[in-house]
Amino acid sequence: MDTSLTPLVTIVTPSFNQGRYIRATIESVLRQDYPRLEYVIMDGGSTDETASIVREYASRLVFISEKDRGQSHAINKGFRMARGEIVSWLNSDDVLLDGAVSRAVGAFLDHPSAAAIYGEGYRIDQDGRIKDRFPHTEPFNLWKLVYLSDYILQQSAFFRRSVFQQVGWIDEDLEYAMDWDLFVRIGKRYGLVYVPEYLGCIREYPDAKSATGGKRRVREIARVLRRQTGTYLPPGLIVYGLETYRQLWCEAVRRRTPSFLTWPSRKLESLILAATGYCIEGAIHHSQGWYRDGWAGPKLRYMLPPGRGQILIEGTLPDSPELAGQSLTMRLNTTRAGVFPLPAGDFQIALPPPPDPDAPVLLELRASRHFVPAQDGESRHRRLAYQFRRVAWSG
Repeated sequence: MDTSLTPLVTIVTPSFNQGRYIRATIESVLRQDYPRLEYVIMDGGSTDETASIVREYASRLVFISEKDRGQSHAINKGFRMARGEIVSWLNSDDVLLDGAVSRAVGAFLDHPSAAAIYGEGYRIDQDGRIKDRFPHTEPFNLWKLVYLSDYILQQSAFFRRSVFQQVGWIDEDLEYAMDWDLFVRIGKRYGLVYVPEYLGCIREYPDAKSATGGKRRVREIARVLRRQTGTYLPPGLIVYGLETYRQLWCEAVRRRTPSFLTWPSRKLESLILAATGYCIEGAIHHSQGWYRDGWAGPKLRYMLPPGRGQILIEGTLPDSPELAGQSLTMRLNTTRAGVFPLPAGDFQIALPPPPDPDAPVLLELRASRHFVPAQDGESRHRRLAYQFRRVAWSG
């Protein structure tokens, strides 16, 4: 690789009493094949074997051990002292995959205007064995990121350091959702670029922070989602809230029901799981109105980062009697943008530029017709209106 063309990359690892895992984290960074890499470990004053392990690598990294105000504060301190044009953080129990930094830099070179990129990754167990692909990653979808799901694997994300001057640093009041909050702020201003490359791994085990957050984690997610969406009950809160509370409710049923009421206890637990599962599935599959196979429902919501020019909406209307006479009523932010008849076949609709080119755009597409397909294995109770392809800026 021509080092004259390679930007300096800084990896920051926030650490506190993770001596069991930190060697694997360090080695995953130091064995990267990228020639210009700065590595900073911001330790919160660990009392375990962390310091003695890090000393073995002292000539190849920067190690600062001092009391901090938590993980988010440690990351910000590392980013502020970073010399790299591109930065990332890697938790002290996670790992980078070989070649990840080179692939990330390649993505920035391919997309010179990108503020941040993210890729694929794996889930690993306590011993570092790969369990499976991180199942939530998908190409960038701003509406889903803002309203529904943090589908971005933080261990696969890299940022231009300059972006923090525009969107702000990591929110140090957040403990569980600081990465989601940051992704949303970047997404609303610039978008993120998805790279179909495997870059990092998240270690999952019973004592991991995200697994033990419980009600505190849900309350923090609620605060972030409400702030970012301006709505009291966004669909993401239904998903994350019910996923947490159904476990607590089932544990309460098992703990408080006498043994001679085992059957009713099991019945109540099954009812809780079925009811919450139905609500979670509904939020995941139907809240945006855009399905994995490309079909759109009667109401589709989409969000675009700021851009220039007209907004182009593309899709296909199947030649079907159930959908004959189809039309789309458009809303752009809070303003009605018109009613557009759809011909059978491919279509493109052009909406005029929004009044504020520096703000994200929220679109709502309401179809006049739909049909209910036979059960197709995609999800329950789908109502289909047309096949949606993309929304993009013309400029």
